Amino acid sequence: MFLMEFSVVLLAMFIGARFGGIFLGMAGGMGVAVLAFGFGLTPTSPPIDVMLIIMAVVVAASTLQAAGGMDYLVQIAEKLLRRNPEHITFLAPFIAYAFTFCSGTGNVAYSILPVIAEVARESGVRPERPISISVIASQQAITACPISAATVTLLGLLAPFGITLVDIMMICIPASLLAIFLGAFYANKMGKKLELDEEYQRRVREGLIPSLKKKTEYAPPTKEAKLSVALFLLGALIVVLFGTFPELRPVLNYSGKYTALNMTHAIEITMLTMSAIMVILCKVDVNKIIDGSVFKSGSMGVICIFGLAWMGDTFVASQMDAIKQSVQDIVATQPWVFAIALFAVSTLTLSQAATTRALMPLGIALGIPAPILIAVFPSVNGYFFFPNYATVIAGIAFDRTGTTRIGRFVLNHSYMMPGLITIISSLVFALLLIKLFGLV
Repeated sequence: MFLMEFSVVLLAMFIGARFGGIFLGMAGGMGVAVLAFGFGLTPTSPPIDVMLIIMAVVVAASTLQAAGGMDYLVQIAEKLLRRNPEHITFLAPFIAYAFTFCSGTGNVAYSILPVIAEVARESGVRPERPISISVIASQQAITACPISAATVTLLGLLAPFGITLVDIMMICIPASLLAIFLGAFYANKMGKKLELDEEYQRRVREGLIPSLKKKTEYAPPTKEAKLSVALFLLGALIVVLFGTFPELRPVLNYSGKYTALNMTHAIEITMLTMSAIMVILCKVDVNKIIDGSVFKSGSMGVICIFGLAWMGDTFVASQMDAIKQSVQDIVATQPWVFAIALFAVSTLTLSQAATTRALMPLGIALGIPAPILIAVFPSVNGYFFFPNYATVIAGIAFDRTGTTRIGRFVLNHSYMMPGLITIISSLVFALLLIKLFGLV
């Protein structure tokens, strides 16, 4: 029965990945249906908290976009890249990281990928190099960001063990930044020089590549756009302060027990409040909020997590005893094995939050220490393995030189080696950091 039920979960993930997009969530719902009606499993509660955190952050980021704040940030990013074009492979990924870290969603990478592609081509740098590692960096920041759904989900699961937001950030931020540098070092050597690339030469000969454009002329940023950026960053700072100093949160009555406002509610309240303030002070047209690309991508992510995480939760809860008996001894002595499981599931769910919500409770049940679970947390960034993730595809589309590509064997694509180097090194750095800080 275990194998049959597990096959249902895998089949639903594969079918979801085949159609992509919002269908991932639908496929998860079908999986829950088969498990409940076909195998008699009791569905667990849907991951409501994760979904609501994502929506609160998405609403704030979408309001920022509607206010012109996202365009203003892109202008700043372009100026930085154009001032140092020869170092774009090292500079671009950290800009992409900063965008995600501040916004809580990797979808903001769409805004800067075209800029990275064009600046690289203008500078004679093979665009594959900065694009590949920038896409990787934009998602690595998810597991370091204090307002991302994945981080808050992990915090909620580990809070009973005395883990705070600061504990997660002081491990994941330096580990991810060091890992991205190593990934960028490799990416900087990828492929031939742009002028020697056969595909690029072919496109030039056939007139498929437009002539280089001069520097993009942007309209001067409005004061409302600048204010929206300041308000959004203020919201992120407030979240960090709430996580760092629990005494700043009011003590409330939770089912007869008085305790500080939990972080899930704190994030939701903060981000929705900052969204409302942005609308009022920045004179945002609320209709533009739901029409923006950030809102649409974020809403799709919520549906995906709804179905996939619900299906994974239902299966794991029903088979917890069997799983513990089969892998508990291995995981207890070799916790990195659990990192492989996180990576494998994330390649199918394409969601750090969904993977965290589905598998971290299993890690807790297996007796893996909380600091070790923090260290393996970056392993949920396996979305790049199969080249069907949205930003992965977008990076290929924006590179008009054809250097960013999917190889003949599918898995030999531009993102594979930078992604593997980054995720493995982030895991190694995180394990070293928890020992350095005396958490284990």
